[in-house]
Amino acid sequence: MTTQTSETRTPAPTSRIRSFLAGKAPAPASARTVALGTATSVAALLVLAAGAVALDMPLLIPPLAASMALVAGAPALPLAQPRSVVGGQLLSALTGFAVLLVAEPGIWAAAVAGGLALGAMALARTPHSPAAATALIVALQAPPFWSFTGLLAVAASVLVLVGLVGNRVSARPYPVYWW
Repeated sequence: MTTQTSETRTPAPTSRIRSFLAGKAPAPASARTVALGTATSVAALLVLAAGAVALDMPLLIPPLAASMALVAGAPALPLAQPRSVVGGQLLSALTGFAVLLVAEPGIWAAAVAGGLALGAMALARTPHSPAAATALIVALQAPPFWSFTGLLAVAASVLVLVGLVGNRVSARPYPVYWW
């Protein structure tokens, strides 16, 4: 009869469960980093909400909040870089407006705009998944072109600038690249 050595033994069930629950997620951020990221996100979104209310475009806030989550929470990701935040948002809005040239505003146009925006961002090397929602909003609502794109350009720039300040204060490098 052969006995198993400690090297070939199957781990105990509690050890496997502990290992599974630990996962491969990154280490938690420091309390200071979380607090600064949260504060900068709230500040940026309050400024953007004021503009959205003034121009009667409140639906613009959800994709911008998702953009801010990337800038504040994962500043090293390609999706959080200024090129992707500003370029992806504007390219997606333009995609939504292009769809409206051939389709009536609505859910079907929104679905097409969202998919085309993802492709356009990939081709332009400006990946920014929250921006697909911007294309959907344009294709659903058909907002006024100049006021919407103007607000969007300013809003995306504000996110980048606030992210720049917040990440510098928390000693995290941002951006990794500008363009």
